[in-house]
Amino acid sequence: MRISDMLDIEELHLRLLAGDPGREFGTVHITDLPDPGRYLSGGEFVLTGLMWRHTPADSARFVAALVAAGVAALGAGQARLGHIPADLVAACEQAGLPLLEVPTEVSFRTLAELAAPRLSGDVRDALGRHRRLVAAVAEGADLPELFTLTAAELGVTGAVISAAGEVIVGSPADPVRLARAYLTAPRLPCLAAGHTLFGVGVGRGHRAAGWVLACDGDLLDRPDLGYELAACVALERGRMEEGRRVERRLAEQLVAAAVAGSGEAELNAGLRTCGIDVAEPYVIVNATVARPGATRGPDPARLGGQVVEELLGREVVAAAGPDAAVAVVPLRDRTAADVAVRLRSGAEVLSALPDTRVCAGLSGALTGAAALKGGIEEAGHARRLAQARSGGVVTSDEIYTHALLLATVPADVRASFAGRLLAPLLDYDAKHQSELVRTLGTFLDCAGSWNSCAELMHVHVNTVRYRIRRVEELTGRDLSTMADRVDFFLALKAV
Repeated sequence: MRISDMLDIEELHLRLLAGDPGREFGTVHITDLPDPGRYLSGGEFVLTGLMWRHTPADSARFVAALVAAGVAALGAGQARLGHIPADLVAACEQAGLPLLEVPTEVSFRTLAELAAPRLSGDVRDALGRHRRLVAAVAEGADLPELFTLTAAELGVTGAVISAAGEVIVGSPADPVRLARAYLTAPRLPCLAAGHTLFGVGVGRGHRAAGWVLACDGDLLDRPDLGYELAACVALERGRMEEGRRVERRLAEQLVAAAVAGSGEAELNAGLRTCGIDVAEPYVIVNATVARPGATRGPDPARLGGQVVEELLGREVVAAAGPDAAVAVVPLRDRTAADVAVRLRSGAEVLSALPDTRVCAGLSGALTGAAALKGGIEEAGHARRLAQARSGGVVTSDEIYTHALLLATVPADVRASFAGRLLAPLLDYDAKHQSELVRTLGTFLDCAGSWNSCAELMHVHVNTVRYRIRRVEELTGRDLSTMADRVDFFLALKAV
């Protein structure tokens, strides 16, 4: 069927804004994903409500994805913006992609139904099936309802899990194993533990913040079925993300007000606006997900916020700041320790992803608006300590030690301090195959007890005395003094 045939259907009132109306298409595909390329096979007439457009630059990216997938034409609805933006028209003109304006009063469902009789029988069946699935999502069907419909329409069953192994819908036997397979797969779809895995992202999001659709059985010979379901799941997730944009802005305003030292009344109002009762206990999570060397994708703060939201439940919203994301997490039926356990287990799963480090700090349990600012600072200190340790989760209990002081010292200063103090010992050990550094560390851990150190190292006490005396001779320090013991202790911790 040609685009010109669609233009000839008078009741649609379509208008050509760019491109050649002589283009042929084989099916109609409805999507509002920012990057729908993976769900397209070529030759489609794509219909979009422009939910993906937030800045003019988004239009060029969207059109580029369609052209790369071999799409025949694009139909854009007016409902969201009231008009078709000029940047989309320009992008289509530059790419040579036909662009049709769909009036507000014409639904995509009506357009697809009018096109269906003019298409081949197989295409009509696929289009009708896809339309029913998309219509179910558009009409508010949640993911369990969508999966019930999918089992009937496509004969496909499965589950959706987050990249950290959280089950979104379904009941897979080993969600953590599936999440690890998704994170480490060189390409998708792929087979893992009796499932075919498809990625479900939002826009150009990173895998660490993505979902994975795990379809039961081997669908590699029919990936179109998995792609069709993944597209619907992505549409539902995109709708959820749209709703969360406002919630994130509210969280950002609350965090900014707390850091600025706003009054208790304003902060209490902010807590209530974010859905947190002013009398219930909460914790602050401060997180980043660093990807050393990455030049594309979300920044560490934004990605950290997305990961925290996935790990701690969909009711948690993170405010992305310049350095890290901050989330106010109501405890309700859990404790701060429970939150720490969940963060650590998720960070461990995500560690399967190459070159990705989750760094999270967790405050103690707090109550009331007056505690907000201190909790944000406490969680920030803990997160910086996690970064100094090259990733992981640090709680408030861990930061009130020398470790926090070391974490605030620049890495090059720590290395210089430790190197100057320990270099003679390291050189001596390397030349003589001795254990001066190990003996020094054990001696300090035993609070200077000769006998305890000798017992732990399984050597004679005189051997310990000789080694410690050698340490003092090589470094010019006196291990009978507290000051020199502290210097050695910090130097060992710094390396």
